[in-house]
Amino acid sequence: MTEHPTSHEGRQPLAARPQERARPRQQEAPPGAAAAAIPGPSPVPGTARGPVPNAVPNPAPGAAADAAAPVADTQTVTRREGDRLRFVGAATRRIARGIDLDEIVLGLCRASVPTFSDAILVYLRDPLPVGDERPVNPFVLRLRRTDRLRLADEESEGGQEGERLRLSFTDAQAGLLPAADLCEIRTGGALAEVLRGVRPVFGDSAAARVALPELLGAGRTVPTGHRAILAPLRGRRRVIGAAVFLRGTDRPPFEANDLLVAAQLATHTALGIDKAVLYGREAYIADELQRTMLPDSLPQPTGVRLASRYLPAAETARVGGDWYDAIPLPGSRVALVVGDVMGHSMTSAAIMGQLRTTAQTLAGLDLPPQEVLHHLDEQAQRLGSDRMATCLYAVYDPVAHRITIANAGHPPPVLLHLGGRAEVLRVPPGAPIGVGGVDFEAVELDAPAGATLLLYTDGLVESRIRDVWTGIEILRERLAATAQLTGPDHSPPLEALCDDVLDMLGPGDRDDDIALLAARFDGIAPSDVAYWFLEPEDAAPGRARRLARRALSRWGLDDLSDEVELLVSEVVTNAVRYAERPVTLRLLRTDILRCEVGDDSPQLPRQRRARETDEGGRGLFLVNRLARRWGATRLSTGKVVWFEMATP
Repeated sequence: MTEHPTSHEGRQPLAARPQERARPRQQEAPPGAAAAAIPGPSPVPGTARGPVPNAVPNPAPGAAADAAAPVADTQTVTRREGDRLRFVGAATRRIARGIDLDEIVLGLCRASVPTFSDAILVYLRDPLPVGDERPVNPFVLRLRRTDRLRLADEESEGGQEGERLRLSFTDAQAGLLPAADLCEIRTGGALAEVLRGVRPVFGDSAAARVALPELLGAGRTVPTGHRAILAPLRGRRRVIGAAVFLRGTDRPPFEANDLLVAAQLATHTALGIDKAVLYGREAYIADELQRTMLPDSLPQPTGVRLASRYLPAAETARVGGDWYDAIPLPGSRVALVVGDVMGHSMTSAAIMGQLRTTAQTLAGLDLPPQEVLHHLDEQAQRLGSDRMATCLYAVYDPVAHRITIANAGHPPPVLLHLGGRAEVLRVPPGAPIGVGGVDFEAVELDAPAGATLLLYTDGLVESRIRDVWTGIEILRERLAATAQLTGPDHSPPLEALCDDVLDMLGPGDRDDDIALLAARFDGIAPSDVAYWFLEPEDAAPGRARRLARRALSRWGLDDLSDEVELLVSEVVTNAVRYAERPVTLRLLRTDILRCEVGDDSPQLPRQRRARETDEGGRGLFLVNRLARRWGATRLSTGKVVWFEMATP
């Protein structure tokens, strides 16, 4: 429950104030003096629903001095009804300003207390149904929020701010009774009937006298008389909660027209809650869609370190068409991909997901970068004539220290060298994916150790206040300035570099989604690579064992010789059996030992359980048991079977 002072939006100037409520009554108010309060008692019976034209009775003989009294009463009622309408307008506007569930419920409480009631309880269904789904759980109401007027003697009381106080009702017989936090609605019970009726009811009505104790808890009551209103909260399709408005005994009781006010407040609140729940579900779906279409984590390929960032265009548009990816390839290579589908909607995200999946499949075939873009262009045309996207596809080889890049209408990458020089790479721009009939061109560039390649989408460098090339120049200068801070012999930390790049965005620079992928090239030194060609003959496995033993001895890894020789022999034997051209054998030493055997046969090996009478079929079983990891990848020229061993 939130306690607060009595200055709230929607409160009318003549509403009852705490100071007036705390002041002892010395004399009765003159007739009509309380008529302007929201709401106040009807001074003339039968006029609670508003002024009745021509309802002034004829004055009796000798009563000319009292002839103006009915006219004054009619004006008072008219003024009170006008105040009531203004209050409803202000209160509903405040409720409508809320976007999420808590804001809407808070708006109802702050608009109601103290102008309309001294206290309020808001119960909501737990869990709240979403859209058209049919709840299957028992009908349970949970106390979502309470609010009450702070009395004059409570203003000076200290207390931890934000502490949740339990609302209490004052009754001459019952004393102080806190409300229950949870209520399960019994089918056919009094509370269920009131909620089904939708209309607000007074607390002392026959139905509410039984329903309110059921809602508040056993043995709990409310002030007697028309000092409580129970208002069901009905959304678009079903009742989703209830609100209880209460007034103290030192304030005029509720009138009949106040039921209409409570109905307006309850209706606007329930519809707002419905929309907030739907918005929350859509935001959840958007977050899940974006999360599943972007990599949960980046791989850790040999010879390169990776970092990434993704920022949606806005909180209300969390799904977009930007994506990034890092795909390990045979030969310790890695494909670096960044792309941008037009727009930032569900449709853009769906197209992005299809293009990303296509790119991963094409990367698994080890196609050249320009061929990957060509197939992505064909896929985009199959998805529709207006499916346009930009994409940059790069393949880094840590052994050769080279990178091959193909571009399809995407902003060029920036290469930050070890000495601090930032360079915008000259890459043929190409046409966007989806244009059709366009050839893509790839370029091969040096990728020196210690350098950092930055791939990004245009949301990072382009906005309403600057064009893309101005933004690229600002990015280049920002990278160079960041590198200067770490000195010429050290590269800036990768994660901190990504954060620093995003810090260059100003308040008005966020017009589009941003995807960022940074790759730090460590490479593999030539002294840590051993490479041989083996003729496809029976003597190849024995030669492979000897070559592997010599390389391990040179690297000081003699402890791995027995296991590595056994696994190399098994993999090479399998390759020689089907190969027609020379078999390749390569050993790579980094923080692990990696062995790769390639041949020209496209058939991938599959592990199977050998029978007791079989002479073969146990090689991959040994590889699976002894190696840290292993796998096989199909290439355009054959396949590569690899395994990794942990180094001592």
